[in-house]
Amino acid sequence: MYNGIGLTTVRGSGTNGYVTRNLSQVRNHKDKVDYKSEEELKKLDAMISRTPNSELLEHERKRKVELKCIEMQELMEEQGYTADEIEKKVSTFRQMLIDKEGISEKVIEKDEMGRPM
Repeated sequence: MYNGIGLTTVRGSGTNGYVTRNLSQVRNHKDKVDYKSEEELKKLDAMISRTPNSELLEHERKRKVELKCIEMQELMEEQGYTADEIEKKVSTFRQMLIDKEGISEKVIEKDEMGRPM
């Protein structure tokens, strides 16, 4: 028994005898409302509606171009073209798609671990 609370003996009670607080009790207290100022609201809106990353969009365009080139290569292989013909036609097709999409072929210098410098 602790401060008059609990059992005098735990024998036959099915408990270990420790007195703990009730964590499942719902307390009815009102939380403090923190109203935002106009500047904070504008800053939050700017963070939410930011522009997409241009590098990710560029990568997605390059991916689509390569996918079309691979599909063309597989189609030509099924039709029985030689490897040299396929390589030439796919490379011209790739260049045409790159020019059409406006993808820039920037060469980024990388260190020995492959990270951009």
